Amino acid sequence: MASALRRPDGLLAFGGDLSVTRLANAYRQGIFPWYSQGQPILWWSPDPRTVFETATFTLPRRFVRQLRRSDWQVRADTAFEAVVAACASAPRPGQDGTWITDAMQAAYAALHRAGLAHSIEVFDGDRLVGGIYGVAIGRMFFGESMFSRASGGSKLALGALARQLHDWQMPLIDAQVGNPHLESLGATQWPRPRFAEAIAALVEQPPPVAGAWTQAFGVQPAATFA
Repeated sequence: MASALRRPDGLLAFGGDLSVTRLANAYRQGIFPWYSQGQPILWWSPDPRTVFETATFTLPRRFVRQLRRSDWQVRADTAFEAVVAACASAPRPGQDGTWITDAMQAAYAALHRAGLAHSIEVFDGDRLVGGIYGVAIGRMFFGESMFSRASGGSKLALGALARQLHDWQMPLIDAQVGNPHLESLGATQWPRPRFAEAIAALVEQPPPVAGAWTQAFGVQPAATFA
């Protein structure tokens, strides 16, 4: 957050609230909140924008070989608030504290109850070892954060998300601001006008699933994604 504020390309506004209506309207326009405790709510639309294209997303070959021998299972929307809390507490290099404040956690929990926010969870038995969450509007998925408690947990969650979204004809995952880790997984940079044009069409399409994804996604062995 501090580095973003030193170079605030994409900072559009501050203030307002985190109501379901305001957040949904913001995401429809490619705008998301990102701020630290004690700051006003800051609203962003970076240029360029980091995205994953679900049709071309692939997991690294070495990791795929590991998945073939894994007992992990992948689920959706069975532990949303636990995923958000884990993302909030996950250590990040060069970052003190978290932008996923208590207010943000409550706001995304409300979005989840409204059927707009979703999580993909990776379990080792009963233990949650990785996950990702974000907001789905129409046929567009806006990624928010991911975490790992075991090596590869977040990577599998992202891969499972990309596979499922592709099957549902949802072509993009917004990854907001790029970093070397995302780029190593295949994220690319789009100019903001291209991103805005793409999502303007996608958010108007009917969603593939209404409400929670739990039943539609099912419980899938990790090897499914190998």
